[in-house]
Amino acid sequence: MDASAKTDPPNRVYSPHVLREYALLADGHRGAVVGPRGDVAWLCAPGWESPAVFAELIGGRGTYGVTPVETYVWGGCYEPSTLIWRSRWVTTSTPIECREALAYPGDRDRVVLLRRVEAFDRPAVVDVVLDLWSDYGRQPSQDLRRDDSGRWTMRAGDLSARWSGAGDAEVHDGRLRLRLEVPPHERHNLVLEIGARELGEPVDPGRAWQSTESAWTSAVPKFADSAAPHDSQHAYAVLRGMTAPGGGMVAAATLGLPERAEAGRNFDYRYVWLRDQAYAGIANGVHQPLDLLDEAVAFTTARVQDDGDRLAPAYRLDGQRPPKEHTLDLPGYPGGQNVVGNWVRGQFQLDMLGEVLQLYATSGRHDHLRSDDVAAATRVVDLIEQRWRKPDAGVWEIEDAWWTHSRLACVAGLRSAADHLGDSHAGRASALADAIMAETSRRCLDDDGAWLQRPDRAGVDAALLLPPVRGALSPTDPRSLATLRAVTDELVEDGYVYRYQADGLPLGDAEGAFLMCGFAVSLAKLAAGDTVEAYRWFERQRAAVGPPRLFAEEFDVRQHQLRGNLPQAFVHALMLESSLRLGETEQGMGLK
Repeated sequence: MDASAKTDPPNRVYSPHVLREYALLADGHRGAVVGPRGDVAWLCAPGWESPAVFAELIGGRGTYGVTPVETYVWGGCYEPSTLIWRSRWVTTSTPIECREALAYPGDRDRVVLLRRVEAFDRPAVVDVVLDLWSDYGRQPSQDLRRDDSGRWTMRAGDLSARWSGAGDAEVHDGRLRLRLEVPPHERHNLVLEIGARELGEPVDPGRAWQSTESAWTSAVPKFADSAAPHDSQHAYAVLRGMTAPGGGMVAAATLGLPERAEAGRNFDYRYVWLRDQAYAGIANGVHQPLDLLDEAVAFTTARVQDDGDRLAPAYRLDGQRPPKEHTLDLPGYPGGQNVVGNWVRGQFQLDMLGEVLQLYATSGRHDHLRSDDVAAATRVVDLIEQRWRKPDAGVWEIEDAWWTHSRLACVAGLRSAADHLGDSHAGRASALADAIMAETSRRCLDDDGAWLQRPDRAGVDAALLLPPVRGALSPTDPRSLATLRAVTDELVEDGYVYRYQADGLPLGDAEGAFLMCGFAVSLAKLAAGDTVEAYRWFERQRAAVGPPRLFAEEFDVRQHQLRGNLPQAFVHALMLESSLRLGETEQGMGLK
């Protein structure tokens, strides 16, 4: 066990790490976060929105560790085109690897966490600890029993669990502990199953690994025509792993990870934001229509059909609203607070309607819209017509105001979707777009010709870069170019982009740079014809990761740290879109 654990509180096995060192395992139904000491510090079971069974990440009980006994240095990587992670430690005597994944494709009712310790020229000796708690570490495991085959079974709250491959483990302080020695050139499998129902027959690790490898290989495209094929594959794998059957893509795997230390900005992003889903769908329709495009459309259409004029910005995977916010009585990730649920459930966000129409337009370009989708898109046009004059919370989900981006996002959606709505609605959508653009131009332009964030607030907003890319107006329109200049002049530090000037404070004092906005600059530069600059911005943003290459929402430019929940799906979506669009350029073709 790492020596630092001795100084931690009695309930803690591993101390938290900086976010750039965590890897994600995901199977569509849930995600696990793995740290550099082989510690699975976060896993909700059986689903994304369920309470955590491993909550060490946010100060609760519960973890699952595989850690070298000897002193070591850490590394690791994903196997290409998968979310199969390989922890790698170089100890004072030998390298050790632990291959880990959630069995893919996942089972809605049963978590299957695969871990395989691999030895090289010398024995691999690791300490293994399983400390399973339900309800964010409030209910311990009970009825720990080892059967004749050496498998452990236990219960935690309403969950059943089975652990295979640890027959020699012993119970210490309520935890299962094992000193495992793997002979040279051999491997040892550990399989943890957790479910809300009876678990059925034990999982065969060999078959589970084989099916997981095969499923990932067939699920992730090669993206050979992108500017960064390996990163594109990885971004797609992250989005694929965060998307449940039925099409709902959670915004992030975690909750309560601070955007700023002790600033009260801690959120639960284990829900589906229609805006984020639209970004992912658009990225997956740049060239051929990939499965994630069709799934995004299907989930969105179901929500429009169910809720109509009550359409919400975010949903649970079952189509219900996120729960109201409440806090957990836990220490939290350092600097953060554990908030469950999300206040967005009661907001009106006009821009989301425009993003949804942009998603439908992307699907329509590939002739993938069904009659139900067209009907849903027409209903969204109705909603924009009814509500575009009213204040809304906007893309950044703050106070209600007449946000410029919200109106321009709707213009982009209306114009791009008009040709796919049928003759009876195309003209109406185009006329509505013209009316919104005229009023927005009248109210929301600065003296230098750039778009203001809103009529009553000076300054620009980086979100305003996307509507021209999406078709609201030409990317070379004077208003678009003036806005691009204003963003790069006023909102950039060391090549990273902030959303807007927050509270009159210097950049970086109130929050980190938003990586999504940096990729938006790349897309805007490319659309305006400046390919070299587009590449420069793209390369700068994709460097803001740790070894697992996961993007968080924000990047602390001065400390080079990731901030906020992890991984943030919409950043991976914008990265993927940027890579695909840059790959179409002459410079991109030269890199292939």
